[in-house]
Amino acid sequence: MAYSPRQILEALSHVRYPGSGQDVVSAGMVEDDIRIEGNKISFSLLIQKKNDPFIRSLVKACEQAILSYVDSKADIQGHISVKIPPPAETEKPLPEVRRIIAVASGKGGVGKSLVAANLAVALSRLGYRVGLLDADIHGPSQPKMFGVEDARPVSEEIEGRTYIVPVEKFGIKLLSIGFFVSPDTALVWRGAMAGNALKQLLTDGLWGALDFLILDMPPGTGDIHLTLVQTIRLDGAIVVSTPQQVALADARKGIQMYQNDKIGIPIIGLIENMAWFTPAELPENRYYIFGKEGCKQLAAELNVPLLAQIPIVQSLCESGDAGQPVAADDDSPSGALFIELAKKISGYNAS
Repeated sequence: MAYSPRQILEALSHVRYPGSGQDVVSAGMVEDDIRIEGNKISFSLLIQKKNDPFIRSLVKACEQAILSYVDSKADIQGHISVKIPPPAETEKPLPEVRRIIAVASGKGGVGKSLVAANLAVALSRLGYRVGLLDADIHGPSQPKMFGVEDARPVSEEIEGRTYIVPVEKFGIKLLSIGFFVSPDTALVWRGAMAGNALKQLLTDGLWGALDFLILDMPPGTGDIHLTLVQTIRLDGAIVVSTPQQVALADARKGIQMYQNDKIGIPIIGLIENMAWFTPAELPENRYYIFGKEGCKQLAAELNVPLLAQIPIVQSLCESGDAGQPVAADDDSPSGALFIELAKKISGYNAS
């Protein structure tokens, strides 16, 4: 007995998908790949979700429909495949931003924000268009680092959508939750509130065309980090730590979080801050206050690059409080360190 695709479709029209009550043919769930070879019948069912609880029962119902309405001797069992269509493409957030890089740390107090600020300025001085998002919701420090604590971003409406215009300083486009709250007020927000605030700053910021968007991440591994990686695709992460073991243990966790299979963010490298102390009057001397080369050892162990070792220098510490990043100073030896770091980052390729 010769079968026809029309017979197959008529038989399958008796099968209803439990999720909607509509028959599988009318619902467009039968792929246009029906094949008939003698009494062997094969085709595919299109299922929207990989974990659909009705998959198995639906396949069985389709097999039974072929045996009942086409031929009880038809060879159909095991010949119905299930296909999951690819998700529809959505508009890419920040399409004009070429690279988005997170500056992160496992724990607070290791100088992550200082690194993020000076890296942004150094990249700008190399001629790149740079934005900086202060994503440290509970401890925003970039407004102070850039000397713009009193700035208040304005909004601008474009094609019916309202955007937040970043503050500009040293050639950097800057947004921070610190612009919208009192510096003397502690933010007591649950994870969802903090995540939504960050998402709004990220996606509603009028960043324009950028070569780099640097994200000054909050310390640790939590809700805000997950919100970020679910909102936008990061090109890489830089992890900052100090050399002592308690900081390195947290840095290790931070690196492992980004490398987790479900997140999969490349680690650009590790930066050792407060690597040693050099007094101004003895510029050749090094005092390893927090231990010696702990980050260098961790980088070798985890097979990630050690991007820089930044010493404790009085001018570097004072620059953050003064709102004048050392990377903006032509005559600063510490600033030269960040220029070299920026050159490494600009040459980084995740592929």
